[in-house]
Amino acid sequence: MITAWELALLAFAGYRGTQLAVHDTILDPVRDRIHEWHEARPESRTREFVVSLISCVYCMGWWISGALLATYLLVTDSWAGTPLLVHGIEWLAVAGAAVILNRVDDTLGRLA
Repeated sequence: MITAWELALLAFAGYRGTQLAVHDTILDPVRDRIHEWHEARPESRTREFVVSLISCVYCMGWWISGALLATYLLVTDSWAGTPLLVHGIEWLAVAGAAVILNRVDDTLGRLA
């Protein structure tokens, strides 16, 4: 099981990764190409799903947090010996903490 410090570190990494994927201008060309791909066949459910995924802080945050947690657990050799349910709860904790950081950032951004 991860410690509180590891949870905080992974939450900050999940927050930053989500910001990168959904909002940062460095990935604008990739997002623009995906939107153009969707516009070529707007009736496609698959294309609609992909556009929804890359536009949603909660959706991207969930998957990015999961990828970060899995990578961390595998690299630190912490995956084995812990029940899968515990890792699922860790995933919820990391994603939840990252979303809280995103909400705080969004709220403070509107106030500034």
